[in-house]
Amino acid sequence: MTDGIQRILREDGQKGGYFLREGKATAILTFSVVAPDLIIADHTEVPEALRGTGAGGRLVAHMVDDARARGIRIVPLCPFVNAQRLKHPDWADVFTS
Repeated sequence: MTDGIQRILREDGQKGGYFLREGKATAILTFSVVAPDLIIADHTEVPEALRGTGAGGRLVAHMVDDARARGIRIVPLCPFVNAQRLKHPDWADVFTS
């Protein structure tokens, strides 16, 4: 766990997510595993209590760092993840279309 963010992969290895818990609120960024080196970022959800705190951006940044460390590429299907990708050209090495 880094910066309060936890990565969890479902037992079947096909779905996973990054979770950021602060107090009773949890922000989520989910992904689907396409191949050992490719995931699809498919949904980001930030509860009202965490909006405006940067929680969503921290989840995406953590996913990018994790992908780099693991040699994984990311397809940004989620509109929020795609918007963050466009704001951070330095992340281009991990994103694919």
